[in-house]
This record gives sequence, structure tokens and C-alpha cells, in this order.
Amino acid sequence: MTRTPDEPRDAAIRVLMMPRDTNHHGTIFGGVILSYIDQAGAVAAIRLGCTRLVTVAMDRIVFNEPVYVGDLVSFYAELISRGRTSVRVRVTVEAERRDDGHRVQVTEAEVTYVQIDPQGRPAPLPASP
Repeated sequence: MTRTPDEPRDAAIRVLMMPRDTNHHGTIFGGVILSYIDQAGAVAAIRLGCTRLVTVAMDRIVFNEPVYVGDLVSFYAELISRGRTSVRVRVTVEAERRDDGHRVQVTEAEVTYVQIDPQGRPAPLPASP
């Protein structure tokens, strides 16, 4: 699922950052961004037909830019790999600044999800479309 550099991307989710999510510096809490990364990655897994997922790993996260109240933050998710019971998704986070519309890459992460059965045990992924 690799895209060419000039191919348009469709965000898994977009969020307008609000004051309730700020820390004492006036920027958005990193944990809020992590939560949205997890949700965006899950959207990509659900689009593969997964119905019951758990997050088992998220790689190292480095915040390259702060996120401010009023920024429109886009979370782009793409499938990296698919196993028998798990999927790995790359989530790239970009903030569009409210004052000038300039876009900056905030961070990116690779998240691993496992499909589980009703008893919470790993279960096979649905067949590929």
C-alpha cells in the first residue's frame, strides 16, 4: 500500500485542537496526540475488515513540532504489513496552523494491532479483499 509522493492522501481522522487538551505551556498534551494515533491506526485496520482489535505495540514517538489550540491535525494511516493475526500500520501526523495554514509534520508512529476472538485470544485476520 505504498503511495507515490504526489498521490493525494485521505486522512483516517482530522481533529480541530481545543483548549481542553492543553498542558501548562499552552500546547496540546502529547498523550492526546497518542490517543488519536491509536484511533487512526485502528481505522486502517477496520478498513481491512478487522472487527475486534487490541493495540499491542506502538513504536518510539518523537514530537518534532508542537500542536497548538486551533490547529487542524490530520492523522494519515497506511498498512505496512499484515500477519496471520496482526497488522502493522504507520500513522503520520500533520498540523495545519490556524494562523497561516502552513502544514508541519508533528510525528509518526508504527502501531501493531491484533485481531482477537470474544475470549480475548488472537484470531485470524479476515481474508484479504
